[in-house]
Amino acid sequence: MMGTVHFDEMLASHGLAPIRRARPSVLQINLGKRCNQVCRHCHVNASPTRTESMSNQTVDRVIELLKASPTVTTVDITGGAPELNPDFRRLVAAAHRAGRHVMDRCNLTILEEPGQEDTAHFLSAHEVEVIASLPCYGSENVDAQRGQGVFEKSIRALRLLNSLGYGDPDGRRALHLVYNPLGASLPPAQESLEQAYKERLQSDHGIVFNRLYTLTNMPIARFASDLQRKGQLEGYMDLLASGFNPAAVDGLMCLNTVSVDWTGRLYDCDFNQMLAMPAGNSEKTIWDIDDLSKLKADPIATAPHCLGCTAGAGSSCGGALL
Repeated sequence: MMGTVHFDEMLASHGLAPIRRARPSVLQINLGKRCNQVCRHCHVNASPTRTESMSNQTVDRVIELLKASPTVTTVDITGGAPELNPDFRRLVAAAHRAGRHVMDRCNLTILEEPGQEDTAHFLSAHEVEVIASLPCYGSENVDAQRGQGVFEKSIRALRLLNSLGYGDPDGRRALHLVYNPLGASLPPAQESLEQAYKERLQSDHGIVFNRLYTLTNMPIARFASDLQRKGQLEGYMDLLASGFNPAAVDGLMCLNTVSVDWTGRLYDCDFNQMLAMPAGNSEKTIWDIDDLSKLKADPIATAPHCLGCTAGAGSSCGGALL
């Protein structure tokens, strides 16, 4: 593992104990690593050539476990491009019927892929919250990070979502955007950047959205390899360590989240999943438990990359923590 400072050592240096899970309220489901994009910052190493995809039998068990876990109120579906999994819609519909709030981490361009023409309408019909990647309000930075032509496709997708009621501040269809820095730096202040996004997207493209989430790029997988090639990995780890903010610890997403991978293995977060660090450093699968609340008080597996969630204003799947 990269870096010289372990997360638990950093906690101890600030008088904080190792972290443990509270009662789980979020089930994050990674449906696989297949994606229609190849993004420089991707911590999943997702791409069109990946074949990993959750089976229908595993989806069946996820749905069964979700229904048996009343403390879980939110289902957070991710990938790759989760919409490419053949059981994506069945999972969404089942979670919606079970009264859970459903979120789709959407790369936007997937909505223009063959076979996905009615996906936006499906999401709207099930009142799925859309969390959409858009690392800038201008084309140059977006295309540099996510691929040529991605910005224009993303704008068309956002207009489609707006036409279905997404982004209306008084509506039931939330549309949130996600910003990642282009390089080895921490995100700027979320509130001021959100205002800039709203002004530019409205004036330039007539697009509205609800919130902007700023996420710190995690030093793992494709982003870590990119930093290593540029000789920036050690400096980035030093940046994360020097920016450690103890006030962000209580808001860490791993405290109330359980992450499941495409095979059914359980993890403390999506980042640990990509590093094959099992939940609490103890191998568990969705077939080993009958209620996710039984994971309460379990230790959370940590390593130097966890500093990415506590640097500066903190970072989580819901944006800045402070």
